[in-house]
Amino acid sequence: MELQEIRKFINNVEVIWATPETCDQALEVFANYHLSHNLGLIDALIGQTSIAFGLSLHTFNVKHYAVIPGLITVQPYKRL
Repeated sequence: MELQEIRKFINNVEVIWATPETCDQALEVFANYHLSHNLGLIDALIGQTSIAFGLSLHTFNVKHYAVIPGLITVQPYKRL
């Protein structure tokens, strides 16, 4: 994609922001699962934000996010 096409695509993407409460919840999930499952802070924040907005998380890393309670993950397609 050329830069102009990328900018056009990005302009159509809705950005959602985590609330302070969601950040606190993500920190709790991170604290509970970082050492045992190698969950990163940003991954915990992404997962908790998805939960807070009632959204499923579309990712190729379904197994990685499986540790987050209440998170629904969807693998967009299987890579060959």
